[in-house]
Amino acid sequence: MPVAPFWKTKTLKQMTPSEWESLCDGCAKCCLVKLEDETSGDLYFTGLHCKLLDGNSCQCTNYPERKKYVPVCVKLTPEIVATVDWLPQSCAYRLVHEGKDLHSWHHLISGDREAVHDAGFSCRGKTRTEEGIDDEDAFDYVIDWFHGPPTPRRLRKKK
Repeated sequence: MPVAPFWKTKTLKQMTPSEWESLCDGCAKCCLVKLEDETSGDLYFTGLHCKLLDGNSCQCTNYPERKKYVPVCVKLTPEIVATVDWLPQSCAYRLVHEGKDLHSWHHLISGDREAVHDAGFSCRGKTRTEEGIDDEDAFDYVIDWFHGPPTPRRLRKKK
């Protein structure tokens, strides 16, 4: 009888550090700059990424010391996953917390770390660094594809 994978048998709190880290699908959406409307409390996701993110690999360039260079970087924990509303709907941590299975493109299912990129659920090639962007200009980078793959833009035909 096959053994169920760890994400189906363990809670986030029960996972070992290596299981926890392996759950990350590498989409890098948690590394995007998020903006909150101070009046309404509405949250907006932007196409700007943290200065430490490599936009091609979707990996942090200094993961072990990221808090030193980006103090606002949020280290995900089971408690944080349970309380934040900004993790994408496709996030493996969120899915496991909600009792759902991983997507077919997740590397723990597909065996391919490129599958998240091929499926269009990552930030690869879709974002730019936040460096050099003034706070007041960040709203110019609000995106509509945070919870899924980017929606295809239709080209207007010239008349």
